[in-house]
Amino acid sequence: MQLPKDHIEHIALLSRLSLSPEEREVFGIQLASILAYMETLNQLDTSSVQPTSHVLSLQNVMRDDVIGTSLPREEALANAPVHTEKFYRVPRIIE
Repeated sequence: MQLPKDHIEHIALLSRLSLSPEEREVFGIQLASILAYMETLNQLDTSSVQPTSHVLSLQNVMRDDVIGTSLPREEALANAPVHTEKFYRVPRIIE
């Protein structure tokens, strides 16, 4: 199955690709091969397969929120390029 050249040019435009005529020919053949394989897959009966959003079953890993000791203020501010007694100093971004 050969794709029309205007389809290949349109796909290149949507992909923001600048293709030479040789690249259009090569990518057109490759894309046609991919689409032919997808047609083969479309012939499979998947009516008994449950739809999934991910191949692996994922679950959130949550931990208990435990109160611990905080980093001392002096140690937290030690590597700041500019700071006051209690705060980081950053450049003003709103005028």
